[in-house]
This record gives sequence, C-alpha cells and structure tokens, in this order.
Amino acid sequence: MLNLFLICIVLSFLLLVYMFREAQLNIVRKHEFSFSNTPLEKPIRIFFISDIHRRKIHSSIIERMTNQVDLVIIGGDLVEKGVPFNRIEENLQKLSSLGKVYFVWGNNDIEIEKKDLLTIFNRWDVTVLKNSSVTINHLQRTWALIGVDDLKTGHVDIDLAFQGVEQDGFKLLVSHNPRVLKLLNEEHGVSLVLSGHTHGGQIRIFGYGPYEKGKTHMYNGITQLISNGYGTTSIPFRLSARPETHYIVIKNI
Repeated sequence: MLNLFLICIVLSFLLLVYMFREAQLNIVRKHEFSFSNTPLEKPIRIFFISDIHRRKIHSSIIERMTNQVDLVIIGGDLVEKGVPFNRIEENLQKLSSLGKVYFVWGNNDIEIEKKDLLTIFNRWDVTVLKNSSVTINHLQRTWALIGVDDLKTGHVDIDLAFQGVEQDGFKLLVSHNPRVLKLLNEEHGVSLVLSGHTHGGQIRIFGYGPYEKGKTHMYNGITQLISNGYGTTSIPFRLSARPETHYIVIKNI
C-alpha cells in the first residue's frame, strides 16, 4: 500500500513538471488567409499574441519574427493583477521592436490601474482600439483594423467601432472574447476576426476542458482565429492546450 502511495506521489509530481513545461513553450503558428476583398499588391503580415498574463515573452519568438511582420496585435489580457510594471515594459519593448503595436482590452487588463497602463502604452506608442478603428496604409493601399471592448468587463459598441470605416475594402476585427462573432452580420463586411480569452481550456483531461481548444473556423461567412493564448491564469500549468502565438499572412485570392 505504501509503495502504491509513493508511486502516485511520484507520478503526480512528474505530471506537474510536464504541465509546467508545457506552459513555458514558445510556439509561433503560421496562418495564411486569402480574401477576395483584399486589394493589396503584397500580403499583410501580422504578429498576433493574446493572453500574456504573467509570462515574459521569450526572445526566441522576437528573433524569429524580426523583419517578418508589418504590425503587432495584442488580443487582450496583456496583464493581470500582480504583474510587475517592469515586466509589462519589457514585453512591450520586445513587441514594439517588431512593428507598430495595437491593443484591445481583455477582462484581466482592468485589474491594473488604467492610468498606469496607459502611461506605459504612451511610452511605447501602443494604439488602444476600444470600440474604434484605424486605417492602415499598406504600400499605397488601405485596410481597416477594428477593435472592440471586452464582452465580459467592458462595453461593446459595434456601431461606434465601425464609425468612419469605409464599406468597401478589407476589414479585420479584434476582440478578446470570441463570442463577439455573434454580434456581427454580413453588412459589417468583416473578413477576419482575431480572439483569445479561452486559453484553449488550459488544462484538458482526456480531451475535455472548460473551453474549446484554439481553432480557425467560419461563422456566417466570417473567418475567426481563436488563440490558446501565450500565458496562463490562476496556475502556471497547461495540459493538451499548448501556448501559442501567431504569424498571420493575408493575401488576395
């Protein structure tokens, strides 16, 4: 009986070590999307990262993406309560080295004093998209990047987010919470939605977890990429839901 107990203790410890190591992986997944309303001479190249939480972005990711992207999008939950300001600065410094950074709010970001976070954003020229949009000039062609507030802790205003957005042309919408897809319709003309929040369930037992694994799927003619995210929440463990970042290339059909 004692031997069985010791075996269980050892196996449990090894599982925790494995789950911790899984949570520290630095994966960049490449995605290529083609849309008919993307009148661009060259592809749009985006680095997308969501749910960083307490993690330090590993230098290997930055080295891999250097000179490979046109802009960076943070899909919410850059931080959570207790994250040191110097870590936020370090992560934004690394991301800013890749290109212009855009950010949407996640449900955990509000745990940090907003004015302190905005001060850091100003220092690194981070553009916050909160029910708003920007027109991106890409090799003498333009497209719209739209960001909305968090569904859980903010106030999503789709009409406000689309004010000033031209009807024609390519539109990419970023929302921390993937359920925003149900608020969009064909008239909005969005081709691609980027989201995070779910962590892919973070810990999945025999394939089951509190959320689906990250995926790319279609809903009402809109393509959505849902990321497993880069960091963890509550506990620094993952199982069968590996952390990930994304290198996104958008082309003409």
